[in-house]
Amino acid sequence: MKRIRVSVLLWSAALMAGLLPLPASASHCTITGVAGDWAYTYTGTIFAPNGALPAASVGHFHTDTAGSLNGGQTRTVAGASGLEDITGTLAVKHDCTATATIEVLVNGQLQRTAVLALIYDRNQNHIRGIFQSLTTFNGTAVPVVLTIDAARLFSEH
Repeated sequence: MKRIRVSVLLWSAALMAGLLPLPASASHCTITGVAGDWAYTYTGTIFAPNGALPAASVGHFHTDTAGSLNGGQTRTVAGASGLEDITGTLAVKHDCTATATIEVLVNGQLQRTAVLALIYDRNQNHIRGIFQSLTTFNGTAVPVVLTIDAARLFSEH
């Protein structure tokens, strides 16, 4: 009798578990979900013809729901500091990876263009990234190892 009750209880529990909805799968990322105001840093090395140079930056940007971004940064390369504007585009994939193409300007003049590989985590409130390429205004490719850390300040919605 005990064996039948245990069997019936286990079968009932299995049946009920099958009738309950499954938990929702992990959410996905969208350009709308990442739109807003962000703060970031990047650090690493620029490999110039005369040798490796340490580089770092702190900045901010706004991303809109169309994938446009703009902001500003203070950067230093080998101890020389400068203020720069940034503008660019962002493409976000369902799996929370993204690509950004960023133009860096000083007094409205293009200085360089960077292509970034990004991934959003922490419910689209944090970014980890790395520079894939850096090209000067005249088309010269500059080898770099620069990593990015960014946090959302405010959501667009």
